[in-house]
Amino acid sequence: MTDTTCHMSISLDGFVAGPEQSRDDPLGKRGVELHGWHIGDPRANEADEIATGWLMRPRGAYVMGRNMFGPVRGEWDEDWRGWWGPEPPYHAPVFVLTHHAHAPIEMAGGTTFHFVTEGFDAAYAQASATAGDEGVDIAGGASVVRQALNAGVVDELTLDIAPVLLGAGERMFDGVDSFDFEPVEVLHSPLTTHIRYRKVDRVGDR
Repeated sequence: MTDTTCHMSISLDGFVAGPEQSRDDPLGKRGVELHGWHIGDPRANEADEIATGWLMRPRGAYVMGRNMFGPVRGEWDEDWRGWWGPEPPYHAPVFVLTHHAHAPIEMAGGTTFHFVTEGFDAAYAQASATAGDEGVDIAGGASVVRQALNAGVVDELTLDIAPVLLGAGERMFDGVDSFDFEPVEVLHSPLTTHIRYRKVDRVGDR
């Protein structure tokens, strides 16, 4: 089966983005404080460099929500191509969950955004078929990660737990009933604690 990963930065109180997300503030108010470990904070150390390698490792396909792709809501009434400029960092097919159909968007560097209106299961199935043994990554945001966890498809989950209390925003674990993972590696810096979890291989699941 396709190995599926997910890597998310999260606050101590469980938020992966701050409140009031917008075009000018895509991570929400103070959401950027969760990401200093990989976006240039001078306190970052070797642990953060290793975790950045985990985050950026190539995958065969990605699944993300429309909110992560961009701020456009409702019908696609503008030529939005993502937050990442002409060459997004994915370099692989990205399957975007949406309620509104959109033709695929080809970008430089091998990234093509495909828009899936049939729900998470359909998007994940398409990503798995495309990725093969190169693996799928659940890129976010919070709603898509919840759906992936509840569907039981995530094999490896990495959390970068920042010593930050956001108080409001997008919570990742609301509505997730179980956590069938165990920690296999822990690294830390002044900016975050990186915990890499793997799904528990229960005898009854074999």
